[in-house]
Amino acid sequence: MKYSNIEFEITDNAGIVWLNRPDVHNAMNAEMIGEIVDAFEKVNDMGDVRFVMLRGRGKSFCAGADLNYMKGIAEFGFEENYQDGLKLAKCFNAIYTCKKPTVAVVHGAAIGGANGLLAACDFVYCDDETKFAFAEVKLGIAPATISPYVCKRIGEYGARDLMITGRRFLGKEAEAFGLVNKSFADEETLDAQLAFTKKMLMSSGPAAMGATKELIYNLYNKYGFEDSIDFTAKLIAGLRASDEGQEGMASFLEKRKAKWNV
Repeated sequence: MKYSNIEFEITDNAGIVWLNRPDVHNAMNAEMIGEIVDAFEKVNDMGDVRFVMLRGRGKSFCAGADLNYMKGIAEFGFEENYQDGLKLAKCFNAIYTCKKPTVAVVHGAAIGGANGLLAACDFVYCDDETKFAFAEVKLGIAPATISPYVCKRIGEYGARDLMITGRRFLGKEAEAFGLVNKSFADEETLDAQLAFTKKMLMSSGPAAMGATKELIYNLYNKYGFEDSIDFTAKLIAGLRASDEGQEGMASFLEKRKAKWNV
């Protein structure tokens, strides 16, 4: 897949989406937003991709919205802004609903909408010096389209603290809030965590991981508790009877690695 504002590559069964506007700290414009959606939708059907990583080229993960992009939308009326907001919301949702496990690796800075990109991922890692901020209030607006994903991660009162003040904070505080899974003091320990995460994901059944993501999504976003009883019973029945489920149980009983565990 060829893009102008991002890069996509497959390395050792990992699909890597690189934000690739390093000269502007990977600030998002309309074209980048559309390309991110396209990449995450297409990766759903790539059988050779077991999980997806989201990273940024250059000095920063993402500095939020591009200045020229902001100048353009500042002149929009309500309807144009509404349509633009829908595109941005679709971007975060494409990551959140990706059928493959998603891992964000954050460095440098994650400002404004960048936090929607990372919060929508399953796993988020950063280094201690990474700078975070929900800077929207400083511009007289609110972190609207990113809020469903950020609030799922950090909760109501964490969101009140960080979003209302718009203050800057570093990796360890982001970890304490739950915005990232783990913040690391140096690149070596971060790389070790990424290697461990890859090992765990590669040893798990691809279809089972996708089904687990769907399970969690439905329990938190679609079904009430009573509805979940029938849904979960049908899900486990289908997985046990599937080729992958049969192979997984057989490999366990026979004390060998499953075929997908490479």
